[in-house]
Amino acid sequence: MRSLSKTNLADTAVEAIRNEILRQRWAIGERLPNEAALSAMLSVSRGTVREAVRVLVSQGYLETRQGSGTYVLSTADTSRPLTMARRAGLRDQFEARLALDAQAARLAAMRQTPAVIAGLRGLLTERGNYEGGDKAAFIARDLAFHQAVIAASGNGVLTGMFDFFSTLITETIEATLGEDLPEPDMAAHAAIVDAIESGDPDAADAAVRRFMAPVLSALDRLLMS
Repeated sequence: MRSLSKTNLADTAVEAIRNEILRQRWAIGERLPNEAALSAMLSVSRGTVREAVRVLVSQGYLETRQGSGTYVLSTADTSRPLTMARRAGLRDQFEARLALDAQAARLAAMRQTPAVIAGLRGLLTERGNYEGGDKAAFIARDLAFHQAVIAASGNGVLTGMFDFFSTLITETIEATLGEDLPEPDMAAHAAIVDAIESGDPDAADAAVRRFMAPVLSALDRLLMS
């Protein structure tokens, strides 16, 4: 990482650190060097590094953990439209997620309890709609809701699969917050909870498929364009 000499050091620090993230100098989940180390690498003040990290957190590249440090959240370039390769890869990810979510929703409908439904509705309220701002925090809230749906299945293997693929699932959530793909709204999420509460596994399966359909259709259009 080269030292910086441009006038706007904060913006240039953002660009330099982001470029290293996109080159995967640090893997997803890996902790970045501390403020002092990054300051020395870039030859800028620790305050400039702190501001650059704040910007990259807001853009969804990094996340800060109190008392632990700053970690890579995504190595995908969210500043550019989806490339053809990433579009194809995302479709595979969404298809796999659909299979996992649909089966989990079926089992959740068969095993639902008032406490489980109340928990899902509470997480959905906390999730809210994305209206800009802290992308990483929103992704974490959305992931928590979907993780709870998987847990509601009562199937430990499905829960383990979700945890194992959580990075890929996070990428699918992040992809819907850009300009290329539609983000499923609160109504689509609530429909899954309603279907689970109904106790009808077919209805729960169908709700998940309706939830995913607009995203898959948009990806198909992008792949054909």
